[in-house]
Amino acid sequence: MTARPVRALVVEDDSSWRQILSEILSDMDLLVDDASNLEEALHSLKATSHRLAVVDLSLEKDDHLNSDGLRVLTALRYSDPDCRTILLTGFATVELAVSVLTDYGAFTFLRKETFQRSQFRETVQRALASLTTAEKETEILKASSHLQRTNTGGEPGQGGKALVVEDDAGWRNILAELLADLGHEVRSCASYGDALGSLRREKFLLAVIDLSLAESPAWPRAHSMNQLEGFRLLAETKSAHIPTVVVSGIVSMDEIQQAYKEYAIFAYLEKQAFDRATFKRLVTEAALSSSGISEMAGLTPRQKEVFDLMAKGMTNKAIAQALVVTPNTVKRHLKSIFEKLDVHTRSAAVSKALSNSLDQ
Repeated sequence: MTARPVRALVVEDDSSWRQILSEILSDMDLLVDDASNLEEALHSLKATSHRLAVVDLSLEKDDHLNSDGLRVLTALRYSDPDCRTILLTGFATVELAVSVLTDYGAFTFLRKETFQRSQFRETVQRALASLTTAEKETEILKASSHLQRTNTGGEPGQGGKALVVEDDAGWRNILAELLADLGHEVRSCASYGDALGSLRREKFLLAVIDLSLAESPAWPRAHSMNQLEGFRLLAETKSAHIPTVVVSGIVSMDEIQQAYKEYAIFAYLEKQAFDRATFKRLVTEAALSSSGISEMAGLTPRQKEVFDLMAKGMTNKAIAQALVVTPNTVKRHLKSIFEKLDVHTRSAAVSKALSNSLDQ
């Protein structure tokens, strides 16, 4: 039986761009409809369903403030929810990208200024491939953008080096941009192998990692969490004492709890509930926690156990009971810990580590 052709829609007021996009999609064996304005787009949506739509933001040549493309995305979301949508525009901001991806359900967000045919083809292939995943996964936010960092006045790298591991180019650029805004020098990686090499060659202040990377298949829930490449990277960052923030679409409570318990991650953010302010706050705290790690790495295993219990608010007596030692022994350990961390009180030690448990 011959497979039904995949139908795509191109909504673009510029005839040159419309022709370029249509040709690329046609070369990929897609059956292409096109529209030059909102009215034509809505008519095409009523006439037939599509599996992919590439939509320009502004559909009026003489009006750069026009945002009819968003109305097309809204119509697609409600009338053709199985259609994957890609917004392509020359008017890009982080706020617009986040809004398009979260409020309008777009698959990704591309900039005309950085448009590349090969990259566009890859994005289209990924969008179409996502249609074969489980229904619940289609509802997970596919937040993407191809934005480059805008200068906010901070000098690059003043916050330390940060590692971003994310297979989705849009998410990768959004996270990198937010980290760069905080002054971090960012190393972006799209795969497990690339990230592992960076971890072996470079020193990082913090890491931001997705759990499911492109080189892994779409793992069913029945599979072990350790089969996800992201978890293997968490083991690496834990071993290297790098505070790690997970930003992922995987939302199983068991997997989240396991990430905290076994890999001692600093924080876990779900993509479908991603908030930029929360992300910035958490990575700032993670970076601050990293400042004390090198000093704490000099603690003995027993001192680390004492520190962990102290950080949880336990008294000397309670720590002694937990470790089956005398209170005087605990006091001696605490004195050594304070000397190595160059502090004088329990609260100062905990503050310096930002409650890092040092669970190794």
